Amino acid sequence: MARSKPLIGIPADRRILGPHPYHCVGEKYIDAVADVSRCMPVLIPAAADRLDVESVLEFVDGILLTGSYTNVEPHRYGGPPSVPGTLHDPQRDATTLALIPGLVAAGIPLFAICRGFQEVNVAFGGTLWQKVQEVPGLSDHRENKEDPLEKQYAEAHEIELAPGGLLCQLAGGDRVRVNSVHEQGVQALGHGLEVEARAPDGLIEAFRVRSAGFALAVQWHPEWRVTENSFSTALFTAFGDAARSWANRR
Repeated sequence: MARSKPLIGIPADRRILGPHPYHCVGEKYIDAVADVSRCMPVLIPAAADRLDVESVLEFVDGILLTGSYTNVEPHRYGGPPSVPGTLHDPQRDATTLALIPGLVAAGIPLFAICRGFQEVNVAFGGTLWQKVQEVPGLSDHRENKEDPLEKQYAEAHEIELAPGGLLCQLAGGDRVRVNSVHEQGVQALGHGLEVEARAPDGLIEAFRVRSAGFALAVQWHPEWRVTENSFSTALFTAFGDAARSWANRR
């Protein structure tokens, strides 16, 4: 039976809630996929040791890699040990880093946000700054966690879009304003990745996989109140269109 909507796989975070482990995905990502991309979100457990990657890639028409409060473990990219208290999710690392190469090679659409942006860079051999605010010449890209969410996710700075790039086409111009809710950032860009946007301090804010059809990663959070921002809406619409195109070619 033909599917009525493309299926978008969303790898989960593994978190301890109370005494029990859970596999969780933020509702704002599910809503953006369902309401703007017009696709069916399907949660993928962070269980790499029991996950059949080939089977996952056979049924999904796209993958969304979400943001998270956790950081990619530095041993994944040869970085120095994290400072004590840094939150990590090794189960998610193992799951996403196993999925990314296969789905890109297969041509399955990929949209990565914040932590997902960092995961894609690491999967392609890139490295990360663990604390951007401590790097000379770079700005503090963190939110104030004491602020209400509306202020944390408010537009924080402008980004410059690469001329002729995908984001430039979707925005209809070369500059847009975005929110800024991150501490990690790209140090060295991975192999085969092409910059799509930079912050005023030069930090990479978006890239795409050069050899892929739709494989886009952004550092900011377009899923936040996605329908209230025309650029965010355009991003999730383009992702959904790419997934529909992939599903129709199956």
